[in-house]
Amino acid sequence: MIVAGVMSGTSADGINVALVRITERGGGHPRHTDIKLLGHTEFSYSKEVRRAVLGAMNAKAASVADLARLNFLLGELYADAVRAAERKFRTKAELVGCHGQTIYHQGEPADFLKRKISATWQTGEGAVIAARIGVPVVSDFRPADMAAGGKGAPLVPFLDYLLFRDDRVGRVVQNIGGIANLTAIPAAAASKQVVAFDTGPGNMVIDAVTEQLFGKPYDADGRIAATGRVLDPVINEVLRMPFFRRKPPKTAGREEFGREFVRSFLRKCGRVRKPDVVATATALTARSISDAIRRHAVPGSKSYRDIILSGGGAKNPVLMAMLANEVKQLGLQLRVSDEFGLPSEAKEAVAFAVLAYQTWMRRPGNIPSATGAKRPAILGKISYV
Repeated sequence: MIVAGVMSGTSADGINVALVRITERGGGHPRHTDIKLLGHTEFSYSKEVRRAVLGAMNAKAASVADLARLNFLLGELYADAVRAAERKFRTKAELVGCHGQTIYHQGEPADFLKRKISATWQTGEGAVIAARIGVPVVSDFRPADMAAGGKGAPLVPFLDYLLFRDDRVGRVVQNIGGIANLTAIPAAAASKQVVAFDTGPGNMVIDAVTEQLFGKPYDADGRIAATGRVLDPVINEVLRMPFFRRKPPKTAGREEFGREFVRSFLRKCGRVRKPDVVATATALTARSISDAIRRHAVPGSKSYRDIILSGGGAKNPVLMAMLANEVKQLGLQLRVSDEFGLPSEAKEAVAFAVLAYQTWMRRPGNIPSATGAKRPAILGKISYV
């Protein structure tokens, strides 16, 4: 089956589409499934759409009408992106898996109208995508895991386990999107032994301070950070936040590292050179990842050899160099998912193609040890044509 995976992350920079051929070799077990990437492409949001998405994320107040319109607009944009990818790679999807755009995620229960409630919202209407493409669409993956007692994230570890498990060595698979998340896979591990969680900010804080201080949406190739000096006292203070000390499973988003966090971060940096702020934000991502690995992923283990990087952060050579230096002290070699046949920027879109296939086959797609769910769950909602 050919499945289109559609992903738009917390950085809100655009849409990733991966066209994937999924073939079973018998038995119905995920590890007996061949996954072949046929093509991957990206589409940027317009400035107006990105502004609307960022304005809706974790907003204290928003227009209900605008949120409803944004849901249907994103459905149209996702459909346009899938059709453009089909034309580019001259193939036709039989199923679409669309993560949607997260505008709110609260993995921990909190008081609401006399009940303890966890909540998440990924917008982008699946029925619109199905009608435009002419094939079924699986969307809204996270609620089923949360209904089973999980945090709704991370979900990409399902793909990490399929692709990167090794009988001889343990591996940490690290994705750096807007938020950074890792999957720790022991040597010869069963899926219930996998540890996965969000480590903290990925590109989100770097992008935000770059936009505020330099008027640019991101620090291309880390060029600004390369001219700055890292403010270690600021990083040490930030890493004392409760989120970083909390044991997994745990998840993060703009609720933890969005507008309010960035304002606090800028205050902590004080009146320093602007490049120093960008360098410090970049170093925070690297340090928080290595700190998470040390504390929660592979404490005391000597079987781990590799950290396999994917996501937009893999395009930032300054961040890569900082992270390589950090994990070297843990005995880990930095690699990228491209070495394993999966382009780093395509992985999340591929993951949701695979999760959609699991749902279509009526099979679970979460890893309870990663999300904290009480049981495996079939994820997502299906919109038929």
